[in-house]
Amino acid sequence: MCSLSPKYGAMSLPLLIILVPIVFAFMGFALDLGRLYLVRGELNQAANSAAIAAAQQLIGTDASLGNATTSADQVLAANTYNFGSIQIGASSGNLTSTINAPAYYAAVADAAQGSSTQADGATARHVTISLTADAPLLFWSLLPGGESRKTPIAAQAVAGVSAPLCSVCGVEPFAVQARDPSDTVNFGFGDPLGGQVFTFAYSCTGNPAPGPLAGTGIVVPYLILNRYDASNATADETQQLFRSGAAGVPASTGVNPTGSSVPLGCFAINDSVEVVWASAAPAACATRAVQSSVAAALCGMYSRFDTATQPNACVTSVTDFANLSASFAPDTDTTSGLADLYANYSGTGKRVITVAIVDTLAGNTLQTMTILGFRQFLVEPNSDGSFPDPGDLNGRFPVQYIGSPMPVKQGYVDDRFALACPAGQVGSGPGKVVLHQ
Repeated sequence: MCSLSPKYGAMSLPLLIILVPIVFAFMGFALDLGRLYLVRGELNQAANSAAIAAAQQLIGTDASLGNATTSADQVLAANTYNFGSIQIGASSGNLTSTINAPAYYAAVADAAQGSSTQADGATARHVTISLTADAPLLFWSLLPGGESRKTPIAAQAVAGVSAPLCSVCGVEPFAVQARDPSDTVNFGFGDPLGGQVFTFAYSCTGNPAPGPLAGTGIVVPYLILNRYDASNATADETQQLFRSGAAGVPASTGVNPTGSSVPLGCFAINDSVEVVWASAAPAACATRAVQSSVAAALCGMYSRFDTATQPNACVTSVTDFANLSASFAPDTDTTSGLADLYANYSGTGKRVITVAIVDTLAGNTLQTMTILGFRQFLVEPNSDGSFPDPGDLNGRFPVQYIGSPMPVKQGYVDDRFALACPAGQVGSGPGKVVLHQ
């Protein structure tokens, strides 16, 4: 029978003392490090989601920062970490987590660098969300420096509005003619901070031209661009028009009815084959009665103010109007009116419409139009506080020109549709929310 010699027994104890920390360190690499990466991933995902939610609220109003912070808080409140056991911003036992106040910036460089100079609601275009949370330690807690049995993990995300887009998706199919094509910034609609209000009236031919609504200035004719989705078997033409007026043209795999390579749910600068919606061609001004298809789109617009009322024009112009209208929620601010600057608007952006600016308005369904850019308008209540009438015989509603402060739902900065709109060469216009880091 063999036995360990005294010499080797004396050597095993110091060796064991040396090896135990090494074993714990390697066990820490196997378990603790993996857990740290998991926690960091959960925090990064939460920060990214909160930054995107906050950036979507940066619409250039005084209330936008408060709305952005509320959106970020709501997202973070629904996120957890450490295998989903701890709510972010809360504490659990020895572990704590902290949500820092969002920081808002006009330039993405300032956001990335954490500049001390922050932007106000009118100029904020980017937001930084930063979080810190304790991650638990198991084996590494047995090593020097790990006595607290935890270590802090930080996460940061920067999101904001992209450069102006070459093409936009999910916006309203309305088009107006540039009042001054040489003005590539505002197309002749004036200072977007000036509170200039217009009457949008559906384009017609001949005289007498529609007059302005009370409290507004110049009448601006508009058309509905053709985005009829023939492949949509669940919504007829009136329902599609209502949906487009209520929330923008939905995405679709259907063919663009204009024949353009631009997807049916999108519009693009320099697309020169845009045509008017077939059933909404301009009628004679003297008839003083727009087509029912125009009324259907305006009924969708009306839902941005009110979904409880059923205007007669909508009941007769839109199939299953009551049920369709109930699926949309009105804006949270339906009171700021013609005398208020856009900065005072406190809603969610539903009253903001993104309009294609074209070279000239078509007089019939065969004439084509070229998109020069996109600008935004705030749809206003009438001067007496009532909501725009979808049954107006001239298809009129009041708007305030606001430039392009609100990010659109989706779009592309690059010229992927080969329409001579190189990335970075669009001087101004709406962007979309992107995650910078």
